[in-house]
Amino acid sequence: MEYYYLDDAIYVDKKDGTKVHYFIFDEFEIHYNSIAPHTSQQWHFHSKIEEVIMVTKGSLTCYWVEDDIRKKKVLKEKEIIRVQQSVHTFANQSDQEVEFTVFRFVPNGINKHELIKNDKEVVENIKRGCENLW
Repeated sequence: MEYYYLDDAIYVDKKDGTKVHYFIFDEFEIHYNSIAPHTSQQWHFHSKIEEVIMVTKGSLTCYWVEDDIRKKKVLKEKEIIRVQQSVHTFANQSDQEVEFTVFRFVPNGINKHELIKNDKEVVENIKRGCENLW
């Protein structure tokens, strides 16, 4: 196993009020973000990557354009949104800092649901010295 601390991330304090800790790996990224009260990010889109966002503190207002219509959804703690290739932005309309985690990856169009669901092998025999861990 590998473990990482917040100090291991690349930290960026953006002018738009967003603070990001970037954990960058070969095939995916995880960003720990916070947005200051009453601020928003720039409108943007991603042509190749997928972003999945989970709110961990506060409420995050998500805006995106779909069929030339601006849409809005307020996400609360533990709620998730898939950004896909939408034109989008995120805003904090509250008086409190909002925190969320972004998972970024490049999908290849192959359905991996069964692989992900079933990739677990139970280990019956633990090596000597590990038997009493629980």
